[in-house]
Amino acid sequence: MEDSRIALPIGITLDRFIKNKQDEFQYATGELSQLLRDIALAGKVVNREINKAGLINIAGAMGTQNIQGEDQQKLDVLANIRFIRALTKGGEACAIVSEEDEEIVDLENDGKYVIAIDPLDGSSNIDVNVSIGTIFSVFRRVTPVGTPIRKEDVLQKGIEQAAAGYLLYGSSTMLVYTTGHGVNGFTYEPSLGEYFLSHPDMIIPDEGTIYSINEGSHNSFSDAVKSYIDHCKENRYSGRYIGSLVADFHRNLLKGGIYIYPPTEKAPNGKLRLLYECNALSFIIEQAGGRASTGTQRVLEIHPEELHQRVPLFIGSKAMVEKAESFYS
Repeated sequence: MEDSRIALPIGITLDRFIKNKQDEFQYATGELSQLLRDIALAGKVVNREINKAGLINIAGAMGTQNIQGEDQQKLDVLANIRFIRALTKGGEACAIVSEEDEEIVDLENDGKYVIAIDPLDGSSNIDVNVSIGTIFSVFRRVTPVGTPIRKEDVLQKGIEQAAAGYLLYGSSTMLVYTTGHGVNGFTYEPSLGEYFLSHPDMIIPDEGTIYSINEGSHNSFSDAVKSYIDHCKENRYSGRYIGSLVADFHRNLLKGGIYIYPPTEKAPNGKLRLLYECNALSFIIEQAGGRASTGTQRVLEIHPEELHQRVPLFIGSKAMVEKAESFYS
């Protein structure tokens, strides 16, 4: 009997995979394919800079804050520059919404896509050599090409995403993305400078035994969240919390689990941003068979009202998220 592991298409490069799958895109004219390549290229550059962070003076804080009021790390700024530069030169993106920029970055070209991006998630962990990542969403603009970008091009529901993904910079560098036809993961091989398909058709287990939450804020959680955490402990689930959203999400995607960032007294609307964090990961998790919720509402159905809007997030294995939601009802 043939070993199914041998039959997996390991060894397919990202470029070839994108080309083979291009007909699955609703608008199969090549722009979205090129856009994904541009993001992957910028990821290679950022990966190189991260790997040098301990050797040259690019780790540590900038001494400034971003629009979120968070201390900017030097690599936050560098990663933002790298992605904006790659997307500008690629020409397929007409506008970018970034965690590091207060307003929409209008690239003033005839591109058809809007990118929402967190260039370097978990950047406070750089100095202690913990996995960090990049998260991105791709939307097709709704106003006519060639006209100035308007907020309706950006403030779209998550269900309107054309693609979404993340890069994980850890023990290996991975690109995981979806265009609405399943989720696939690619591992970067630095000696060849290529991403290779390593995790085809990723599916999250329906149940899991891992819960990821910052329990240091337990006293400020709602009764519903406290009750769900008690449920996890009663069932002897494992608490696993890295503090880098992409790293926590990626582990749970592979092993099964739930990631929670609930409302707290300090952050009554949650801390994570809808446009360039929650939407992307929610699209991915649903495509992988999981679920994403604010506790009371499907994340992908929220209509954004502002660029840096925050929402609570319960995301992961479907049965675990549904159980967490049951404590709200």
